[in-house]
Amino acid sequence: MSTKRNVAIYDTTLRDGAQGEGIAFSPAGKLRLAERLDQLGVDYIEGGYAGSNPRDMDFFRQIRGRDLQHARVVAFGATRRANTRVQDDPMLKSLLAAETRAVAVVGKSSEMQVREVLRTTAEENFAMIRETMQHLKEQGREVLFDAEHFFDSFKFSPAFAMDALKAAIDGGADTVVLCDTNGGTLPHEIFAIVATVVAAVRVPVAVHTHNDIGLGVANSLEGVRAGAVQVQGTINGFGERTGNANLIPIIASLELKMGCSCVRPGQLQKLREVSLFVDELTNQRSDSRAPYVGQSAFSHKAGQHANAVQKNPQTYEHIDPAAVGNARHILISELSGGSNVLLKAIELGVGKNASPADAREILAALKDLESKGYTFEAADASFRLLVQKVLKEHKPFFELEGFNVIVGKRGKNDACFSEATIKVRVKGEIEQAVAEGDGPVNALDSALRKALTRFYPAISMVHLTDFRVRILDPEEATAAKTQVVIESSDGEESWGTVGVSGNIIEASWEALVDSVEYKLFREEEKAAKPGGGPASA
Repeated sequence: MSTKRNVAIYDTTLRDGAQGEGIAFSPAGKLRLAERLDQLGVDYIEGGYAGSNPRDMDFFRQIRGRDLQHARVVAFGATRRANTRVQDDPMLKSLLAAETRAVAVVGKSSEMQVREVLRTTAEENFAMIRETMQHLKEQGREVLFDAEHFFDSFKFSPAFAMDALKAAIDGGADTVVLCDTNGGTLPHEIFAIVATVVAAVRVPVAVHTHNDIGLGVANSLEGVRAGAVQVQGTINGFGERTGNANLIPIIASLELKMGCSCVRPGQLQKLREVSLFVDELTNQRSDSRAPYVGQSAFSHKAGQHANAVQKNPQTYEHIDPAAVGNARHILISELSGGSNVLLKAIELGVGKNASPADAREILAALKDLESKGYTFEAADASFRLLVQKVLKEHKPFFELEGFNVIVGKRGKNDACFSEATIKVRVKGEIEQAVAEGDGPVNALDSALRKALTRFYPAISMVHLTDFRVRILDPEEATAAKTQVVIESSDGEESWGTVGVSGNIIEASWEALVDSVEYKLFREEEKAAKPGGGPASA
């Protein structure tokens, strides 16, 4: 039998996380996320603020029809208003109308907040907490009491903060949640205060921290170390101001570093997938440097590091990347050695039989291009094509005969238009195409696809997902070199390509050509595998 300590995970992405700048969930997205969190093994899913808006109430209605296997859905609300009968409080009526098994109720644990925000007495505040707990328990709910501003209050008036908890516990609260609402408490303070509370109360203790000084995760882990049995936070740290404690590194650290159990068996390996899923739902760019799950979390750039990690991963990796669904990445730059170059080439599917001399030749070509402004850390596809060219394994799928791009304005009140004409030679034939676009690069991309689709239908699946421009020598002003990095996807795979020129259109063309050729090479590889079917090229 496992001796791991169980720590409950309480997710508030759909409520607290949605308060973050630029974060919004569609009704369908909220339901999808709830089901994914349930699959992960989250214990509590806070679905929204009952009564605050129709969308949250609609979520509570719809989620009742979903077959969640593990998680309890929680409706969030506040204690009754001052000088109001608990039975008459409209917020509590909405909280009960949500029909969730569990409810979370926020109340004041700070004397200053009671005095200046609620503008009532301490006695009335404690009555508000106690009577609200009693009322909800009488209705058969599991009740969590969120002690707002608890840590700040405890530092200045511990007796008042503890009296707020006592009122909640006397009213029947099942769990008391200690909140670092302003996010300014330090880890050693969290540990000391949580340990004091755990020793003093007879109900489970949870911690709810914010990231205002960058310590939300550390504070949560210190809370657990001090005896808390539940951690509250959001996926990817979404939330107001600088965000809530990020549940992704919290879960990974609890499971892999602290000997705790907090997700369902086999689900820890889905952690990166969950992180990316939530970013996709909210249309956020994923943080490549995110601990555990970021694209760069297990990336190695220095040649010595790459060489060492191949011999023994523990030399430069604190865990096996696969434990959280991530993977090792070898980066290529002017800092690279021969080991990096070969390892990266093999990772991308080329260079398996390359010799040390080949590696030196590839490295020389790489450094020459980087001296001209090319970078390949975000352009794996361009690096692969470079290796193929050096190893004489590259074949062009088409040749450019010429292109022309026009940007114009038909009238002072009209929008600019862009039109591209392109002529290419494919399999001995000349193909010409004309296309318009939102801008010159979009027009050129559309014209190239139009010219090639008859020969290579697979490129119709490719679309650009990102287009980044960097001025390499700004002191040259309009004569400066431009670096263009393009990210492309076919719905299954994503890849990056790079181009550099004093002309932004030409730099974009280089990156576009690499993007298309990489896709066609990948199609050839798939077709060559047993059962791969005919090649698209």
